[in-house]
Amino acid sequence: MAEKLIVAGAKVFDGTEFIGKRDVIAVDGVITEITAAWTHTEKSAEAEGAQFVDGTGRTLTPGLIDCHVHVTVSGAGRLDAFTEPFSLKFFHAVENLRRTLHAGVTTARDAGGADAGVKAALAKRLIEGPKLRAAISIMSQTGGHGDGCMASGAEMPMLAGHPGAPNGVADGIEGVTRKAREILRAGADQIKICSTGGVLSPTDDPRHSQFTVAEIEAIVAEAETQGAYVMSHAQGTQGIRNALEAGVRSIEHGIFLDQETIELFIEKGAYLVPTLQAPVAVIKAAEAGAALPPAVVEKAIMVAETHREAFQAAYAAGVKIAMGTDAGVGPHGENLEELELMFAAGMTAQDALRAATANAADLIGSESVGRIAEGKAADLVLFDGDLAATGLGALRGQIEAVFQDGVRRR
Repeated sequence: MAEKLIVAGAKVFDGTEFIGKRDVIAVDGVITEITAAWTHTEKSAEAEGAQFVDGTGRTLTPGLIDCHVHVTVSGAGRLDAFTEPFSLKFFHAVENLRRTLHAGVTTARDAGGADAGVKAALAKRLIEGPKLRAAISIMSQTGGHGDGCMASGAEMPMLAGHPGAPNGVADGIEGVTRKAREILRAGADQIKICSTGGVLSPTDDPRHSQFTVAEIEAIVAEAETQGAYVMSHAQGTQGIRNALEAGVRSIEHGIFLDQETIELFIEKGAYLVPTLQAPVAVIKAAEAGAALPPAVVEKAIMVAETHREAFQAAYAAGVKIAMGTDAGVGPHGENLEELELMFAAGMTAQDALRAATANAADLIGSESVGRIAEGKAADLVLFDGDLAATGLGALRGQIEAVFQDGVRRR
């Protein structure tokens, strides 16, 4: 017998705009009908054998998409990670994935750490979590943001290679081409590179460029040959520009932007995934007493306000923006804080929700999620209140229900 879900009378954000109160009907995990509000009642649903959800006074959105998570990482940059057993991170990932889903994120793009085994466990329903697109490894030049070799010679646990995830360090056209092929062979849905230094890497600077344009072009070409694309950790201006010129699909973080670089975003049609939450999370962790290298904390403080200003400038100019949190740097399950921060920085509620739904789906190349429309997956989040009227300032406390493929997960 078909499994039927009816959410009646909620104000619907369809992935693009608020369309007013509607009934949304799904059968076997797929949205089949969107009708005028209260076309269906609890009594009529009972007669049909359908699950009925009263959406009165609530807002219904597509399942949210986080385009930058690290589900196998819990508190990136922690010095005590050096003493933990290698496989412990995968057991932590089970809880991280569950928290992410319960936070309303029904699809996520992992930016390094999750391997094909994590994806398989999700697909087989051995564990609970969002639908996952994985980068597997993080590609970096020698001495770059993704090079986990410390001054002592020890390898940073988050970035150490293992049989399911090749070490991502490579140099030169031939080297990066081979490494991209290794990562794609391991099951990557997209390639993650670092075209600048970063906050969590203690030996480089976020403002400095990494990889040459020619190297990035080679990686992009290899990814596209295999039906994939490239996302680039990029914080410094020139490194952002190099990645855009070379054809990456999305810039992660984008902290040091100028007008010329913003115009290049628009010319290339690339996405910005701001991750405003990331430096904020590092500063909060340090204030709470986390064992973080002092250089990491200093860099987070240095970039936080510039980061917010860059986001505001990009948004005002019309750059395409998709939501991403860098969860793993901060706690998992707090993903919607990113939307709260985007809203607080001046983004409208409608545009912020679009960044986490339709825009994010377009970025990751999925036609089945990110929208409430007939034929789309019944990935849905029900929020208390009218988000169009109240805004997104307290979004994390307003989640009432989360559905994935028509099944209630929270």
